[in-house]
Amino acid sequence: MTIRRAEARDLDAIDRIQGKTSWRAEEYLDVDCQIAEEDGPVLGFLASRQTVPGEREILFIAVDPAHRRRGIAKTLLQNELNGFRGEWFLEVRESNLAAIRLYESLGFRQAGRRENYYSHPPESAIVMRFFS
Repeated sequence: MTIRRAEARDLDAIDRIQGKTSWRAEEYLDVDCQIAEEDGPVLGFLASRQTVPGEREILFIAVDPAHRRRGIAKTLLQNELNGFRGEWFLEVRESNLAAIRLYESLGFRQAGRRENYYSHPPESAIVMRFFS
């Protein structure tokens, strides 16, 4: 598996993998977006950005459903966390226990909660924080 910066040629795969979201695939090229690929096909991607000096935010991480449970999300996250020293934040649906367990396995801890943060369906978010 190779991880590299997303390019315009990856937008169709990103759009397919992300599913229904308010983000347009093109917007990922305006932030730091890495993709995981294997022999050509895009398996997943991670988007992040610097919020203030010394702080970054994981905006979105998704893996193609056909390739889940292979450690792709974890590899993308580890690669991202290794590339920057400082404080990290992310939001996750409170019902997404698999993602919460993944984030906790990498050192993220719950830092807060945002009521009704998500729509379709409405749900609160757990804010998680990591120091590297």
